[in-house]
Amino acid sequence: MTNSLQASDDAAAKVATHPRVTLADIEANIAYEYSFRAYSATPNYGPVPSDAVYTALDLLTIHIIVTKSGFTFVGTSACASPENFNPVLGMKFAREDAMRQMWLPMGYALKEKLAGA
Repeated sequence: MTNSLQASDDAAAKVATHPRVTLADIEANIAYEYSFRAYSATPNYGPVPSDAVYTALDLLTIHIIVTKSGFTFVGTSACASPENFNPVLGMKFAREDAMRQMWLPMGYALKEKLAGA
């Protein structure tokens, strides 16, 4: 299975001539990761959710990345049709979503460093 983040990083590497944030930089900045389906995080008290709510939460995958500095990024993945749900793909897509969110602040930090700020 092709990793879309790796494909994008490979394409950028082919044309880059100056410092940039790489997928390896992103990976190296991860201290801890947690992945779960949203329903497992709901409290065991209060009103019992309807089947529709249970299904919606069971199809929502959440991935939390804790960086080495302690900052967190949260990625999600959900599917419209329960018949299409694949927990392995849900975890993969949620992780990629969280990792994509890391690119902007890491790019900003690199720009600050390059500018001597």
